[in-house]
Amino acid sequence: MQFLTDLFSGPKVVFYFSSKLRNWTEARSYCRERYTDLVIVTSDANNQVIKNLISSKVWIGLFRDSWKWEDGNNSSFAFWNNNEPNNNNSNENCAAANLGSSGKWEDRNCDEKKAFICHRAPFSKFVVKLNLKSSKDPNEVLEELQKKLIEKLKAQGVEGAVRLSWRNRSNGKIFKKKNEL
Repeated sequence: MQFLTDLFSGPKVVFYFSSKLRNWTEARSYCRERYTDLVIVTSDANNQVIKNLISSKVWIGLFRDSWKWEDGNNSSFAFWNNNEPNNNNSNENCAAANLGSSGKWEDRNCDEKKAFICHRAPFSKFVVKLNLKSSKDPNEVLEELQKKLIEKLKAQGVEGAVRLSWRNRSNGKIFKKKNEL
């Protein structure tokens, strides 16, 4: 796996190139296990930056379901090669970018083996306020709460590392008693 860099402006997104040949489903699984997903290309500028760094045909995160990206969004940007997508033999349901040529996309049979590009999305930060009722030690509550939150996030499809932190108040404590609110 070759680390590319954060290529695009805006929130930090990191891309990884793998020259190991995999079919589209294997590539997607690999990316989801280690990063976020197969790369999502949102503009011509993004496509050209990738093309300038890599010179092979690679899987991207676009598939035939009205051509949606892996994150479920419709493809608002398209860079299809002439006469593509053509669904040759009615079995070309995955997209590959031909980075060794024009960088344009082709629909391909998902079982073909190709190199691929993964991306890691910028981290998300959420602040959550909770009302807890417990007679347990606050440290016990934190450990239990952390385990349950991670389980819930994974069940909701959050992949990759989940890190939780707690905001300490000025007195060094995390929790407030109800009458302190």
